[in-house]
Amino acid sequence: MKSLEIKDKARKLNMEPLRSNVSNYYILSQAEVCEGKNIFLLSLIFSSPGNGTRRDLIRKTWGNVTSVQGHSILTLFALGMPVLVTTQQEIDKESHKNNDIIEGIFLDTSENQTLKITAMTQWAVTFCPNALFILKVDEGMYVNLPTLVDYLLNLKEHLEEIYVGRVIHQDAPNRDPHSQEFVPLSKYPEKYYPDYCSGEAFIMSQDVTRMMYVIFKEVPIMVPADVFVGICAKSIGLIPIHSSRFSGKKHISYNRCCYKFIFTSSETTDAEMFLAWKEINDGKECTLFETYYGLISCKLLTYLDSFKHFHVGTIKDNAMYFGD
Repeated sequence: MKSLEIKDKARKLNMEPLRSNVSNYYILSQAEVCEGKNIFLLSLIFSSPGNGTRRDLIRKTWGNVTSVQGHSILTLFALGMPVLVTTQQEIDKESHKNNDIIEGIFLDTSENQTLKITAMTQWAVTFCPNALFILKVDEGMYVNLPTLVDYLLNLKEHLEEIYVGRVIHQDAPNRDPHSQEFVPLSKYPEKYYPDYCSGEAFIMSQDVTRMMYVIFKEVPIMVPADVFVGICAKSIGLIPIHSSRFSGKKHISYNRCCYKFIFTSSETTDAEMFLAWKEINDGKECTLFETYYGLISCKLLTYLDSFKHFHVGTIKDNAMYFGD
């Protein structure tokens, strides 16, 4: 009954009061950017205020895609407020030049990432209600938009109740009171979180985004931002859809045919992003064998890379231990 009630509220949302008082919620709003457009995919890139160089790189690479197979793509950057006034001045100049920055009225800190998700969800349902899908993605990601859109087109017969990404199963809350990610039993008593999509990149359909907006105020925010979304999804009876083509937190070692197949890769360097953008858009297709070989190759390299980092980290920890 609660799920049906939420769906009914989501369908009847009236965002006009917020539209009329947009300056109470956003410093930069781009309120007109979706008007009169049929947006297939709205990409909201969660960016840190001071990372203007990274935003410029995304604008020159994968964020430059405005249409795939005739379907409109809109890419915007989601920010909170910086601590420094000088950084705000730089953001204002950048926004005036590019008209692609949404800035909420809250400090952009690690503690406020859940607030950032709620603010940008609110923006999407208010100012871009005609967007079929909404992609939330971190600025450290490389996103293969053509492949991602092709995947979404295959979901077109089932456009509603889509919440898709790399699904995390049986993740336990951090009970260490000295940790920054500490979640007390009083705030979340369960042993495990419900299944949720890793926060580096996930997609929601418009109806899910609207339902999320309705339920957000009823869920405690003393959990990580991506877990918060997962708890909200469970509250409305939504089961997240898993795709291993989302990398989650993993950085996928670069291989052209591998990157043509996957949707995202985390912690992509500037050089890798330029290379991926150049090679993936060179017009050369990958055969089935090349794709298969590429996937095995990048999976092996990614595994070896993670093992190397783990091994180096262990050596450093041991050195510090023996040094003490």
